Amino acid sequence: MTTLQNHGADVLPPSITIPGREHDVPVRVFRGGPIRHGLLVWAHGGSWHSGSAAAWAPALTDLAAIASATVLAVDYRLAPEHPHPAALIDFLTVMDRAREQAGDVPISVGGDSAGATIAASAALAWRDRGHPLTAQVLAYPPLDPTCGAASYRRHPGAFPGRAALAAAWRGYRGVEAIHPAAAADTSGAGTGRLYSTPHESHDLTGVAPAILAVGALDPVADDVRAYADRLRSAGVAVDLHEVAGIGHGAFLSDPAFRHRLGTAYAATHPTAPAPHPSGTDIPTHHAPPRRTS
Repeated sequence: MTTLQNHGADVLPPSITIPGREHDVPVRVFRGGPIRHGLLVWAHGGSWHSGSAAAWAPALTDLAAIASATVLAVDYRLAPEHPHPAALIDFLTVMDRAREQAGDVPISVGGDSAGATIAASAALAWRDRGHPLTAQVLAYPPLDPTCGAASYRRHPGAFPGRAALAAAWRGYRGVEAIHPAAAADTSGAGTGRLYSTPHESHDLTGVAPAILAVGALDPVADDVRAYADRLRSAGVAVDLHEVAGIGHGAFLSDPAFRHRLGTAYAATHPTAPAPHPSGTDIPTHHAPPRRTS
C-alpha cells in the first residue's frame, strides 16, 4: 500500500492508481525536495494519442526539482480508443484526490502540448465547480481544433504539421464545433461541463492564473498568444513566456525551457507545507504499456 506522497524524484517511482468513477487512473509521483511549493498535477504531451508519465520521467524529475513541487503525473487514457472526455475525466479524478489529501497545500495543474490543453480544460472545469486552484502551467498548448492561425503556416516543415495536428484533434474530440460534453453536463454524475479545449468556454473569468510558455517557431504560437489575450481580457493574471529560436517539444528537449517553467511556478507559490502524509492509501498498480511515439 502507498500514498500519493511516498516517492522521491531521483528514481522512476512505481505506478500507483487512484480509483475513479469509471476507470482507475495510474499516477507517478515526482517529489521535488525538502522545500515544497504544493501539488502540481501534470498531463504529458503526445497529441492525445501517445506518451506516458514514465516516458516523460526525466523532464518531470527536473521540473519537480526546479519548482520544489510534488508533481503528480497522470497516465490518462489515450485516443482514439478513448476519445474526449476520457482523458479529462482521468485528470480530474487525480485533481479531486489531491484536493482530498492536500489540506492547506496549494494545488496547480500543468501540462505540455496536448497535455497542456487537458490541464487548461481541467482548470476551467474546476472554476465551474468553485474549487480553488493556484495556477495553471501550460507549455505550448494547441487550442484551436481547426489549426487556423497564421503560425501553422509561418514555418514550413515545423513540427507539428497542421494536417497531422488537425487529424489528432479529430481522433481526440471529433469534428463538432463544441463537443457535446462541453455544451452541457451529459454525464449524469454532476461533473459539469467537460471542455475539450478552452475555446469551448465563452467566458474565462475566474479561472486560475496562467503561466504560458511557447517557442517563437512553434506552429501553436498564435494559439498561445491569443489565449493569453483572452485570459487578460477576462481579468486573469498571465505570465507569458515567448522563447526565441525554439519550436514545439522544448519541455522534453530543453533544460532551459523547463527551468523557465519551474522558476515561474515557484515564484507564484509561497513556501507551502509538505502534503499531509496520512492520506488514504492507494493500492500499488503497474500501469499497462503506453505508446510513446
